[in-house]
Amino acid sequence: MHRAVYLLALGIFAMVTSEFAVAGLMPQMADGLDATIPQIGYLITAFAAAMAAGGPFLTIAVLKARPRPALMVLFAIFLAGNLLAATAPSYPVMMTARVITGIAAQAFFGVAVSLAVQLTSPHVRGRAIAVVMNGLMVGTLLGLPLSTLIGEHLGWRATFWAVSALTVLAALATMIGMPRLEHAGEGGGDLRKELRVFARPKLWLAFATSTLIIGATFSAFSYLSPILTQVTGFSAGTVPLLLIAYGAATVIGNNIVGRLADRHTVSVQLWGLTLNLVFLTGFALLAHLSVLTVVFMLGIGLVGVTMNPAMVTRVQRTGNAGPLVNTVHSSFITLGVIIGSFAGGVAIDDFGLRAPLWLGAALAALGALTLLPELAHRSTPRPTAAPNAPGTLGGAAAGTEKQVV
Repeated sequence: MHRAVYLLALGIFAMVTSEFAVAGLMPQMADGLDATIPQIGYLITAFAAAMAAGGPFLTIAVLKARPRPALMVLFAIFLAGNLLAATAPSYPVMMTARVITGIAAQAFFGVAVSLAVQLTSPHVRGRAIAVVMNGLMVGTLLGLPLSTLIGEHLGWRATFWAVSALTVLAALATMIGMPRLEHAGEGGGDLRKELRVFARPKLWLAFATSTLIIGATFSAFSYLSPILTQVTGFSAGTVPLLLIAYGAATVIGNNIVGRLADRHTVSVQLWGLTLNLVFLTGFALLAHLSVLTVVFMLGIGLVGVTMNPAMVTRVQRTGNAGPLVNTVHSSFITLGVIIGSFAGGVAIDDFGLRAPLWLGAALAALGALTLLPELAHRSTPRPTAAPNAPGTLGGAAAGTEKQVV
């Protein structure tokens, strides 16, 4: 696998660390910005909303550029947003910083996934996507707890300064290690060709599944810190260790899904949603029991955001591997973050800290329902033609159809 795929993962790691940092710094940021815990949760929502609404437009703006200059522009915009966050004097300024970084991060994700596909052979694309997505998982494993520790000992602003330094490092490594390519992925920078695939209904169904998978996970993840301390009773110093364990679970799950995504794309998503429903329900019912809380939290880590390789593979097969399709897909993924974090915050105000867990369970159930049309289509018996009949593809085609479920 080309080394540039790992550099793309480093860039995503920097951006995910910035995105997730708020989840581990809620109490400190609430005090520093004179805001409430739900208001700080809405900073996660703002990041996601900016990704969903602004990311595709920024992708279009860099669509005709060569990958290396395009990535450098996106790094620069993201860095500017992080520097603004580090120096934000008030909640509105911090909200502005989150919007800037969210837009840049979304466009970067779309371009990065397309480049990972372009740099690898078709039979290992699922694994390549898993490597790039490891930037997301390692961001959860290391970036989130490290940013939490930095925030606790040096103040929450120090976290955003550290992310800024990491962004510069990732940009320099990418500038040196990225090969010269004409365009990122399919379409060759042709906007009309990229837009044509959005007329396919199955693509929108795949987008909906991705939205609900991530919404189910983020309804819990966005509020893990206050749930663990105020409901379960863990100390604030223990939370970073629990988040490291959660992150380790996501890395393991991501690599497992990456190996299965090419051959069992839809089945993996169905199993993931079903298990997530079980874990979220158990967490909601038994959040006051520390041992079971840890078990359910790790379970969510194993089968939540780790569905990304299967989600991306399904979307690329239904649409294409171009940067715009991948960026719009990321917009739907981050729409799930919006639903989970925003609706979770509203639910906390009305029903308490366990409410986001119940919300996540409901979203997981809805996500499983969105897979039923495709599963029903694949299980419908098809008329068999004579082996030598004109137009017959034979057993090889049938075997291929079965493999991609």
